[in-house]
Amino acid sequence: MPVSASASVFAPALLALSLLGAAPAHAAMDLPMPAHLSGATSTDTTALAARRYAAFWQSGDPALARLALADDFIDRTLPAGRPQGLAGPLQASQVFHAAVPDLKVAIEEMLVAGDRVSLRLHFTGHFTGVFPTPQGELRGQGQAIDFHAFDLYRVNALGRISDNWHLEDNLTLLRQLGVLAQ
Repeated sequence: MPVSASASVFAPALLALSLLGAAPAHAAMDLPMPAHLSGATSTDTTALAARRYAAFWQSGDPALARLALADDFIDRTLPAGRPQGLAGPLQASQVFHAAVPDLKVAIEEMLVAGDRVSLRLHFTGHFTGVFPTPQGELRGQGQAIDFHAFDLYRVNALGRISDNWHLEDNLTLLRQLGVLAQ
């Protein structure tokens, strides 16, 4: 069989193998584990979507956001100036990782009920980068970042987050960044 013919016959298999080869980077065992979990196992489809999204916030890896979020994802508590859909979290993560490159995200609590999952997240790291403010860029001096967020997700039948309601402790964060006075 000529090379071109054999390549076309094996192309689907090679594609499948290449996709399988990429899977361990986002495998369930590599995702943050909730410290406390109720209503499901950590590998339940709904819990996996939430764990992938937490991993995205920790790593900034857009591939994890694409795995976690539905194509028609809606941020139900969209901050001013942030685009709706996948573009919003991608933009926010990029800005946050530029300010806090060593960002860590722990899932302290996860409660799964049907197609909903509620989380209490703990964000930590050090402000060693640059954070944009209306007055210009603020440069970090290594100050500790330590704040919490609460999220509620609706997960669709495909195991992806379709809706997100979230509340971050931005007052604490902005004080730690030095944007607001203590």
